[in-house]
Amino acid sequence: MSKMKSLLKYGTVVFASSLILSACGNGDVPDLDEDATSAEDEGSEESAESLPEVDAGDGSTLMIGLTNAPDSFNPFYRPGVAGTWIQRFFYDSLLVMPTADSFEPGLASFETEDNQVFTVNIDPDANWSDGEPVSADDVAFTLNTIADPQVETTLGTSVAMIEGTDSSGIREEGAEDLAGVEVVDEKTLTITTKSPVDLAYLSEFLGFNVLIAPKHVFEDIEVVDIPNSEEATMPSVFSGAYQFVEYDNDNYVHLEANPDYFRGAPAIETVYARVMNGTSLITEFQAGNLHMTAGGGIGMVPVQDIGLLEDIEGLVVEEHPSFNGQYMVINNEKFDNPEVRQAFAYALNRELTVENLLGGRGEVLASTYSSASPYKDASLDPLEYDPELAKEMLEEAGFDFDTPLEFVVPTGNAVREQNGNLIEQWFSEIGVTVNLNSYDFPTWLSMAQDLDYDIGLMGWGHTVDPNIASYIQTGGASNNMAVSDPVVDDLIEQGMAGTDFDERYPIYAELQQHMQDEMQIVPLYSDSQFSVQVENLNGGIKEYWAGSLHDLHEWTIDADE
Repeated sequence: MSKMKSLLKYGTVVFASSLILSACGNGDVPDLDEDATSAEDEGSEESAESLPEVDAGDGSTLMIGLTNAPDSFNPFYRPGVAGTWIQRFFYDSLLVMPTADSFEPGLASFETEDNQVFTVNIDPDANWSDGEPVSADDVAFTLNTIADPQVETTLGTSVAMIEGTDSSGIREEGAEDLAGVEVVDEKTLTITTKSPVDLAYLSEFLGFNVLIAPKHVFEDIEVVDIPNSEEATMPSVFSGAYQFVEYDNDNYVHLEANPDYFRGAPAIETVYARVMNGTSLITEFQAGNLHMTAGGGIGMVPVQDIGLLEDIEGLVVEEHPSFNGQYMVINNEKFDNPEVRQAFAYALNRELTVENLLGGRGEVLASTYSSASPYKDASLDPLEYDPELAKEMLEEAGFDFDTPLEFVVPTGNAVREQNGNLIEQWFSEIGVTVNLNSYDFPTWLSMAQDLDYDIGLMGWGHTVDPNIASYIQTGGASNNMAVSDPVVDDLIEQGMAGTDFDERYPIYAELQQHMQDEMQIVPLYSDSQFSVQVENLNGGIKEYWAGSLHDLHEWTIDADE
């Protein structure tokens, strides 16, 4: 491989999390999977002082390409998957998830006899980077902080099964601690759920999604002050394989190996996660300046350019199905008639999007579940493209054709931006005028949280478990569409209470049908995810990309010949 020199650029965009509105008490992870802001290269200049170099044959430094900037280093508030992915380098979870259907011990292991009381045994060798042991108190503190009614969090849904929380994961009023969390000794605690739960659900949402925070670092900070604290924006104590060094806003994240990592010191000493747009990502791979891209909406290669990468010698490109999806969100507060929302769906030629913009590398969605999900109802077909029916339904509903729709398309995803232009055209064909405006994603997210839009485009990152409460439950942290539907809320509750797949599947099938009938959100497409890395990188992104960092400390780079 050629001498690697990063083209890190200075930027003026502030850290994305400062632009994101507070979402207290509930949430889901990963969230807003493919929507964090991308690096802008217009008007930027290179600085020689900010250009780390990697000589040919150097296996000590890993260069990763990101197209979506990390939006938060706060372990309690992770609205974007890019931020979550970077945090996994330095904060560990109780369990790791190597594949979509398997779990292994991370910081801890779980034991249960009844799927309601779980004993959590923390690895005796797990320590924080400052020498303090990772303890049961750390786990209890993390869970209680997430459930605190005053905290800014996106993880409420991940603890909502614990006894002592409401359906959004908020601790019961007047309680100082969660009733379902009890510390037994330094390395042991029990977690009791409200009722028996599916072990896979608990393992993913609580065991894998929750990153454990150091109590001795955060305990003296008022929960309302955590988001802007130095501890949350410039973390300094870690349990994971790497240690955070710096974040040059929207340019790169610098990480160094944690030599005392309890699972073994990482073989690769230094990591630079560089933020750039999709075009630059292609160019940097062609120039030999990157080892890998993250995939999964974190480092997105434009689907139209995949062929360029497949032609590069020494580069391995793999295509995988995705759990994630792209959607047209609708302000349900303004458009409260389901016939109007359904008409919006009939107006869109989603098959054309998949065939022309994705080159067939994806699928039209009938619901929020893609074909990668075992919970997708295969009998439910997407609404067909029918502009005449769309116009007729709008006319019958008394739709105001004279007032343009305010349509927001976030930047950073080339296919989504092109699809926005098509949607503008398709609405025009049925007599609906739209004002299309583009913003970086943090700005768009702020607008969405304020319901300052009519329609917009947004990507959602989904877990393997089908729980999507954060997005559609009344009061959900990422419910920025004002969805408030008692049927949805009831089905969500039933789904979370199920203890196995056979019990839960028909509940989520009913939810999918109901959401198509009500069309609170228009499912658009799920595009394939691509992992790209040099062939001499041993490790890297796996088919289940969200769990690919479970063996991060074992990754190596073979020296070039």
